[in-house]
Amino acid sequence: MKYALIGCGRISTNHIKAAVSNHLEIAAVCDIVPEHMEALLAKHGLEKDTSIRRYTDYKQMLAEVAPALVGISTESGKHAQIALDCIHAGCNVIIEKPIALSLQDADAIIAAGKEKGVKVCACHQNRFNISIQHIRKAVEQGRFGKMSHGCVHVRWNRNQDYYTQAPWRGTWAQDGGSLMNQSIHGIDLLRWMMGDEIEEVFAYTAQQFHNYLECEDVGLGVVKFKNGAIGTIEGTTNVFPKNLEETLYLFGEKGTIKAGGKSINTLEVWQFADHKPEDDDLSKGFEEETSNVYGNGHTSVYADVIDAIEHDREPYICAEAGRRALELVLAIYKSAAEGRPVKLPMKECSTTEFTGRFG
Repeated sequence: MKYALIGCGRISTNHIKAAVSNHLEIAAVCDIVPEHMEALLAKHGLEKDTSIRRYTDYKQMLAEVAPALVGISTESGKHAQIALDCIHAGCNVIIEKPIALSLQDADAIIAAGKEKGVKVCACHQNRFNISIQHIRKAVEQGRFGKMSHGCVHVRWNRNQDYYTQAPWRGTWAQDGGSLMNQSIHGIDLLRWMMGDEIEEVFAYTAQQFHNYLECEDVGLGVVKFKNGAIGTIEGTTNVFPKNLEETLYLFGEKGTIKAGGKSINTLEVWQFADHKPEDDDLSKGFEEETSNVYGNGHTSVYADVIDAIEHDREPYICAEAGRRALELVLAIYKSAAEGRPVKLPMKECSTTEFTGRFG
């Protein structure tokens, strides 16, 4: 299957690794900075592969290469337009998180994918973590019983060098703050596990230490789910002196779990009233080895999308899932900006509505 990657920055190495692992034909890479393409290919021993074409114009690449599958890993604010252009060119797409920065753009992507009959995947790769798959199985089997509440904590550190490296980070037009960039994976998991349907959100956000940015460096939200459960979200880049944890808790009448580690890749607590054989090992703690905060899920995301294309089914992580994660982050931003609870579902909202929020 012919594959191309648009955007060769920090996360792109996970996409190329996933493409190689899944035996895709890497036909082209594209970045407005040629050196980024060469550095990425060299990292994976592909720099001498003359069959891989290099482009600085993705529209030219789409016209000349006509890939079946495109990975999009540019700055967040460009995801939507690039995705729409790829879809209209007949390409299946894997879009790095967030799927877009406005609900209107997310809806346009969903509609275009259906109209053109292509597969659209939102890359929330932590759903494929082994720990998360165990938890999801327990949710689907009803092992928690009635859900009481759940929590996600993303307590990380990002210093000024991180933002200087890529000036689009921390801007309303191209990114968002700690909730949109660093915490959206955990937010996606909390919503997915707690029943998806949300009644309202109330939140506070602040810019405590990163006054050279436009956006928040800490945000806390409370989520009221339609099934009666309550969720809490904490996302920050203010932890001294380095990343501390990313954790997910779920509390039900018949079950309790805590998942943590670099990318929610460990099971630290696993307790259920209805004992099953697999619980013996899981209750002792489980860890999936991973070298970074992105985890190992990109390879599984790609394998799933390839299978979805070949068997004409929806990807495991569809565009609608990406929209739901985006909607919850935007609801937090809106609540914090307006000082009131925000009802869901939301039809329209964009990060650019909060321009000037922190001066």
